Amino acid sequence: MASSKAQTGSGKKKVAPSTHLIAGGIAGFAEACTCHPLDTIKVRMQLSRRGRGSGEKPRGFIATGAYIVRRETPLGLYKGLGAVIAGIVPKMAIRFMSFEYYKNALANKETGVTSPQGVFLAGLGAGTTEAVAVVNPMEVVKIRLQAQQHSLADPLEVPRYRNAGHALYTIIREEGFLTLYRGVALTAARQATNQAANFTAYQELKSLAQKYHGTTDLPSYETATIGLISGALGPFSNAPIDTIKTRIQRASKVEGETAISRVVKVASEMFAQEGASAFWKGITPRVARVAPGQAVVFTIYERVKATIEKAKAGEFSLEDTRSEE
Repeated sequence: MASSKAQTGSGKKKVAPSTHLIAGGIAGFAEACTCHPLDTIKVRMQLSRRGRGSGEKPRGFIATGAYIVRRETPLGLYKGLGAVIAGIVPKMAIRFMSFEYYKNALANKETGVTSPQGVFLAGLGAGTTEAVAVVNPMEVVKIRLQAQQHSLADPLEVPRYRNAGHALYTIIREEGFLTLYRGVALTAARQATNQAANFTAYQELKSLAQKYHGTTDLPSYETATIGLISGALGPFSNAPIDTIKTRIQRASKVEGETAISRVVKVASEMFAQEGASAFWKGITPRVARVAPGQAVVFTIYERVKATIEKAKAGEFSLEDTRSEE
């Protein structure tokens, strides 16, 4: 009990940025590999023009996944994974490092404790930071790859973008570097609301669980459950933002169009041609991806972080023992 108290409040031991980097990177890699197929299905559903005015009924979650597998082989579900993996380490590092930075900056100077309101603001800041630094360029490349409906089993069916590196090079060469930041305001809004809801719920539920058990060390299944619940909140709050963002990032550059005019144009066309329900396309796979994804991220992050901290403590104690001899 004494040790658990020592880890809370003003006596909480600070974690080195390198620990956040390693733990966040490993957690993000595991999450990407586990949940990427669901993200591909979500993107295809959001890009689908089926609905009001098209004469075709929209495909559901299962039907979309089955269509991709049948048309493009199971590997089609992993299109764009290279872009995600390439950005996942800096993304997770920036997310956790910036969150801790903002949380500490907003903490009470006397007690060192950050209020729930402060945690919410820290989550907003972390989401905005990761969106601008990493997420938006990564998603432009990822969405372009995911949108390609070619069969990976047919060598004669050559796609426009061969892989993440080729897609990045082609986009910059043909459309300019700033294309990587198309929809950045919407991405920042999505990531900010996601992480604000995510971190606030996670921190509060984690605190309640720690108080219940009387220790900071929670079993993995509880960490996973808390991550699952906190991860589900964001998608429901910002689904329209995410759908509009996906449509904008999929499209090629149009001369004379501003960021605001693009948003208004895409949103008005979606409503007129497909109805209000179009703004919620892909919500099922998005929740199915984000919620378990956060369960994976927080569980692995907490375990890796704890392992690193214990390893450091072991090294220090060993050095202390040697010096005493």
